[in-house]
Amino acid sequence: MISVSSDKNKLDIPFILSELKQVSWLPPKTLEEVQTVIDASFCFGIYLEDKQIGFCRVITDYVVFAYVMDVFITAEQRGKGYASQLIKTMLLDPKLKDVKLWRLATSDAHFLYKKFGFDSLAHPNKMMEKII
Repeated sequence: MISVSSDKNKLDIPFILSELKQVSWLPPKTLEEVQTVIDASFCFGIYLEDKQIGFCRVITDYVVFAYVMDVFITAEQRGKGYASQLIKTMLLDPKLKDVKLWRLATSDAHFLYKKFGFDSLAHPNKMMEKII
């Protein structure tokens, strides 16, 4: 049975760190850093028979803006629709119902996010970044 939860107490921090080191372009480096990003975000875990198989987090003010980050499903569970279930549950969460602007970055999962209404930036020339 698959379930998605925003209960941070259920999150497997060592598992998340291990997976993020494999899939993220800028992953946290320690368990303490993972805990810090979790504490500062609205998080979702996806579980198969109570074992965590995926994760995503949202940085948000709960009204105007939300940025989706660190979305993953374990390699052995990909291709089964679990990422779609995770994203759908996140977008429908009542705590995020008032958010007007959603953003995310992806290098290879455009097909997934397009199903949920995400598209390329309307005005990419207005976006800036600083990477340290």
